[in-house]
Amino acid sequence: MALKPGGLDLRLGTRTAWRLLALAVVLATSAGLSWYSKARDNALIAAGAEALAGAASAAMPVDAASAAESPALRFARAHALAERGDVEAALALYRGLQSDPVVGTAARYNSANLLMRQGLVLRDSPSPGQAIPLIELAKQGYRDVLRSEPLHWDARYNYERAQRLQPDPDGSDPAIAEPRNDAERAATTMRGISPGLP
Repeated sequence: MALKPGGLDLRLGTRTAWRLLALAVVLATSAGLSWYSKARDNALIAAGAEALAGAASAAMPVDAASAAESPALRFARAHALAERGDVEAALALYRGLQSDPVVGTAARYNSANLLMRQGLVLRDSPSPGQAIPLIELAKQGYRDVLRSEPLHWDARYNYERAQRLQPDPDGSDPAIAEPRNDAERAATTMRGISPGLP
């Protein structure tokens, strides 16, 4: 049986259309699952701190419960645990998020803040010497944040505050990247240097 000249093109076009349709179904399913997962995470975050913290402590340890969660949900769960007062569990979750490209800086910053708060509480207690390691760890956390984001002003402020509470020994102040200043502004705001005017 002889093929008509357009018959081969019709079969090839039909196969291509079916393949494109199958690819579209796969992509739509993947996008739908992603959307559903994000919507579920957002609903849980919107439910509040108690829902997040309660779900974390319900059946399994924090690390095991968070293994399959998105970084944003783990971050929200750590924040909820910190608000509830479970600092150790919150620090464990934040520690696991510090290498994440999206929430890593915020996790390092929040960890440093938790350590700083604990240090301040211990500093006002009968044994203030126990606050020193916590404040040093907080300063290291702020340094890490400032190395990755020199313009993170909240971390810079908290680092300066921690330095006032527990100064580094002379000559051992680690270098932190300073924010870039414009040359004109730097020259006009320097004190003790005359710009050459009478």
